[in-house]
Amino acid sequence: MAKYIVKRVLAAIATLFVLVTVVFFLVRLMPGEPFTNPKLTPEVAANMRSYYGFDKPLIEQYGTYINNLLHGNFGYSMKYTNKTVNSIIAETFPFSADLGIRALVMAISFGIVLGSLAALNRGKKLDFVCVIVAILGTSIPDFIMGCVLQYFFGIKWGLLPVAQYKGFSYTILPATALAFYTLASVSKLMRSSMLEVVQQDYIKTAKAKGLSKFRITWKHQLRNAIMPVITMLGPTVASVLTGTFVIESIFAIPGMGKYYVESVSNNDYAMILGMTVFYGFFLVFCNLIVDVAYGFVDPRVRIGKK
Repeated sequence: MAKYIVKRVLAAIATLFVLVTVVFFLVRLMPGEPFTNPKLTPEVAANMRSYYGFDKPLIEQYGTYINNLLHGNFGYSMKYTNKTVNSIIAETFPFSADLGIRALVMAISFGIVLGSLAALNRGKKLDFVCVIVAILGTSIPDFIMGCVLQYFFGIKWGLLPVAQYKGFSYTILPATALAFYTLASVSKLMRSSMLEVVQQDYIKTAKAKGLSKFRITWKHQLRNAIMPVITMLGPTVASVLTGTFVIESIFAIPGMGKYYVESVSNNDYAMILGMTVFYGFFLVFCNLIVDVAYGFVDPRVRIGKK
């Protein structure tokens, strides 16, 4: 198991290195630069280029960035005066993470329950309802779902606030809108996995032994059917926890999305690089955790990787 974990860690480090390298050079290929503001005099623009190291060869800029990155320094924003990318991430990520955690708990718990119920009641009304929910969830974009929830629960019925992030009641609508797609995806995957597991020989053997339906469902069907769900959790957790730009904008949540979008518009290289690397690190880390967890849950994985 230790050898398997070491291999996964090394693969994660290599992935991050490739990500940083590719993003660094792609950002430099973007049209324009951060200092093309007509309000800046040529002298001021030249001083800023020198300050941020843009007057040096590209390979030297890359080396400097890698060195700063190894020390956990994403650099200074080129748009927000005297603010580091680290400080902006530290200010905004808690909001995105809080919203993401709420959405994840809702999506995974309800998704597993709905998918399991649909499979156990195949062909019945409950199965039909669960399938409709899954289809709607994967078909309706997040921003449409957010606007619908705002209209009915916030404006028409006045049950919940439509924007801001000041308390628990403010989190219900954005978390639901963010969770709906993941909930539907988990539900569909869980249903198909459960239906596949039901046909396995060990389920028929368990029934032949006279085991109770609850024990067969809980110990044999759910435990094996949940494997594909665990596999998809890595990228799902990373994408949800780091926030959804549109949902944060619709509900006026002070998360990372606003700064990320603005950084692209403003050619804020430091912000683009910093947040992309942060997102990438989070995605790779979540996938690593899922890989290790999968190795513990299913011994065939770590044996096959030796």
